[in-house]
Amino acid sequence: MLTVNATEMTMRLIGMLDSPYVRRVAVSMKLMGLPFHHEPVSVFRHFDAFAAINPVVKAPSLVTDDGVVLMESTLILDFIERLAPEARRLTPSDLAALARNQRLTGLALAACEKTVQIVYEHELRPLAKRHAPWLERVEGQLRAAYALLEAETSEGWLVEERPMQADVSAAVALSFARFILPEATLERTGIASLERLSALTARAEALPEFASTPMA
Repeated sequence: MLTVNATEMTMRLIGMLDSPYVRRVAVSMKLMGLPFHHEPVSVFRHFDAFAAINPVVKAPSLVTDDGVVLMESTLILDFIERLAPEARRLTPSDLAALARNQRLTGLALAACEKTVQIVYEHELRPLAKRHAPWLERVEGQLRAAYALLEAETSEGWLVEERPMQADVSAAVALSFARFILPEATLERTGIASLERLSALTARAEALPEFASTPMA
């Protein structure tokens, strides 16, 4: 088991908020009323410092009060859901509502993944080595994820009368895409024309838990 020596009884969230995965954990913890200390350590610029906390150097990483280092945003959220009061948890107890929440959260995470793949392809791979058919496929997957989210978004929150994990993940995903992708990509993938999901994202970003957790 990977552990570190805990110096204080407050969980530590490691990673930059320009990562949608780090941000969804931070916003979720605030919505659930769970105290934590955010440490903006970059997997690129602060590799050695990150490795000293988690040798795998994966964001987000969460150091629990007991000094256990967790990684992968969904696994971290599964852990912290069990620490939160039931009334503030972001996954429904009703089975049908849970299925809808998990489906929409999955679509949002797929959108995040495809967005990151597009960014890495453009920023980390030399132009001569980019594979256009693969990039077109990824953009098609991104388009499909957002089209499905848009189709299942109405005027209220996605699952219940308050924001749940599906709302957090969808809003974080769309804000991230708009922040990081070129305008031409937003147009090609249909992100620029998402009306209902844009309204939901604006409503979420106006919440204090989002506003106090900016991407940059």
